[in-house]
Amino acid sequence: MFAIQRKEWSLATSVLSKSVLPRTRKTSTNATALKAQPDADKTLNMILSRLADMKAEETVTIDLRGKSAFSDYMIVTTGRANRHVGAIADNVAKGLKENGVKSLHIEGLPNCDWVLIDSGDVIVHVFRPEVREFYNLEKLWTQGPTAAKAI
Repeated sequence: MFAIQRKEWSLATSVLSKSVLPRTRKTSTNATALKAQPDADKTLNMILSRLADMKAEETVTIDLRGKSAFSDYMIVTTGRANRHVGAIADNVAKGLKENGVKSLHIEGLPNCDWVLIDSGDVIVHVFRPEVREFYNLEKLWTQGPTAAKAI
């Protein structure tokens, strides 16, 4: 009923050990391994909720869809002092990690004058009041396009 196959060995048969043969890459199709990054609106709402919980002041959301290719939303907010800025940034970063955002980039946390949190779809700027007034990012991103003037 069942035929038994015998492997014949010859000089042409490979007798190399597995350690010398090239390795093949195994891909996992496990659903937990392929955890998708949450969408931009969900991320935006989670961040705004965290900012409200931490008593961030003067929070402004700027819609960058159609204006920029690198992000969908930008949030600019203010903390009262360096410690408050750092606490806000830590809380937002913790929330992003808990919600599965893997490509999180944070800058400015040691000084806490201006902390930038880049989650891909949403960028968060947390400023001290003086620094926010100096850089005025809202004005830069909310102005309409203007034609270049020839001199």
